[in-house]
Amino acid sequence: MVYYTGDIHGSKYEVVRFCKRMKLTAADTVVILGDVGANYSLDVRDRELKSAFSHLKPTIFCIHGNHEIRPANISTYITKEWNGGTVWYESEFPNILFAKDGDIYTLEGINYLVIGGAYSVDKFYRIIRGYGWWEDEQPSDETKVYVERQIAEKRFDVILSHTCPFKYEPTEVFLPMIDQSTVDASTEHWLDQIEESVEYKAWFCGHWHVNKRIDRMHFLFHGFESAEQFMSLSKKESL
Repeated sequence: MVYYTGDIHGSKYEVVRFCKRMKLTAADTVVILGDVGANYSLDVRDRELKSAFSHLKPTIFCIHGNHEIRPANISTYITKEWNGGTVWYESEFPNILFAKDGDIYTLEGINYLVIGGAYSVDKFYRIIRGYGWWEDEQPSDETKVYVERQIAEKRFDVILSHTCPFKYEPTEVFLPMIDQSTVDASTEHWLDQIEESVEYKAWFCGHWHVNKRIDRMHFLFHGFESAEQFMSLSKKESL
């Protein structure tokens, strides 16, 4: 079974507890919708998270967030083909996989389009204090072209992203100390265009630190959902 959850920011506990409580096996996959925290500080904190996940049986499938280095920029990562798309992984932690933006992965008969990245509203706070911030946190122009080509040529059922289309932004969780006129929402506006031009069963995103649902848009933070809902939908459609 495939399960989905939101940002964990380096905290292993909820994912570990969930995997143990649900008795997940090597046949299962847990999707983390960005800001995993496994490639943030490049020190013992990252390693502790990866080590904890490496002792879990399921595959941990990670979408790129805005609080982490892209694995393509880390020398210890290598790539392989996995379920129809390219993933980055480290040989020491083979069950932790990082998706390529724009690729489509087939898991248990469901095709997933991945679109990672977002703008960091805490960008200047992190820069001033010497914390990690990376210029390529949002999708590049090249990535956007690739995604647009993928949706024009291929079929998919579910979208996995870090942030959401602009029209679905949960304004109730905006941070009061942030001047929204300074926020770069170009990724969200672009996702609006993507959302309006495709057919999909569901869209899962993290980033906003909220659990809610608007139509087919699923926001996840501490919550978990499973792909079982799509199996039920497929049975209804076949009747």
